[in-house]
Amino acid sequence: MCEDLCVLGLVEYKRCLYYENGKKVMEARWRGKPIILKSKLENFSSYEPLGMLDYPDTSEDLSPLDVVFYATLEVRNSLGLAEEEEDDEGGGGGGNSSLARLWGKKLKNREKVYSRAELASLWSLLQQEEYTFLRVLQDLSTHVAKVLGSCGHFYAVEYLSAGHAWDQNIFSLDEVSVSGQGQGGAQRWTARQMVHRIALSFLDMVWHFDHDFTHRLHLCDIKPENFAIRKDLTVVAIDVDMAFFEPKMRDILDQNCTSDDDCNFFDCSSRCNTHRRRCSPQRRNSNLQVICEKIFRPWFSPTLLGAKAGLPLQVELQRAVQECSETDGAEEKDEGGEKGRAWDIHQRLLNILTRLLQEGGASSEGGGAWEGKRHSHTALNF
Repeated sequence: MCEDLCVLGLVEYKRCLYYENGKKVMEARWRGKPIILKSKLENFSSYEPLGMLDYPDTSEDLSPLDVVFYATLEVRNSLGLAEEEEDDEGGGGGGNSSLARLWGKKLKNREKVYSRAELASLWSLLQQEEYTFLRVLQDLSTHVAKVLGSCGHFYAVEYLSAGHAWDQNIFSLDEVSVSGQGQGGAQRWTARQMVHRIALSFLDMVWHFDHDFTHRLHLCDIKPENFAIRKDLTVVAIDVDMAFFEPKMRDILDQNCTSDDDCNFFDCSSRCNTHRRRCSPQRRNSNLQVICEKIFRPWFSPTLLGAKAGLPLQVELQRAVQECSETDGAEEKDEGGEKGRAWDIHQRLLNILTRLLQEGGASSEGGGAWEGKRHSHTALNF
């Protein structure tokens, strides 16, 4: 990307989308296509330098595998994943090789050594938690924004229009390029049918983040502006500054407290043990619960549904969403160890939304919906 930006002039700035406390988010065009440019801190000098670059001829002595090794250590630190947790959490021991495959595949395949500028740039990027998350999850998830390139301390991600709380559909559906299949052939879906498919993709994302990695991935800042949809209606997390794997989530929640109010970390909360005056490290609520509260309840409220609000399936959906928003994430299993209320509610929502799509005449395939089948994802064995 640097050559296109600095030499060929193929990266064109369009406008600033966000600027606060040094964090910059900008819209640009790269080779004629829209992209988003991001950096956590305003200046390159604001990042901690790579200490080994203080020594002369360092870059000439580093092989691609050395770079992968140092990147691995920084990724572990950024995501809060310690080495000893591999065996404890089912990591299977192959953490370094797995991470090298996922993170350093292109780095290892390079024949030439890395310049000092490239190493300094990589180090500044690794200090940005969101970049680290997105790069690590690139080949593992369709529900995170794709990283397209980087230069210096800025990285480019795919351009997707964020959701808005003031939009009754949350997302702009004008540019969606999918259609259903009716008796007379292809037909464009209604806005309501597309909302149902997007809701199914939210359920797919929740299940994916909860079960498909070695550690559960917690989203602690759930709001429409932090999500987008692709043209096939797949839900994408575009702002993961407040996303944490289980080990780091437990460290964040494990704080002193006098009441439950002291145990809230944005959308992630736990309970206060008043005898120990310590918050439980286990999260009380869940990604699904917060999505039901902040996304699904406004979507499926009787006010927006109008005359359709009294239809049996719509009433059933409203009840399921209400129960979902009131069900703690800690209620994962019953006393016998079987799947509990949270799993049941997920299945009920999945079933109701699928039936609504079928009744609406839309196709029941595609769009990122979970549709009752398990996705096969490579585990994150750090």
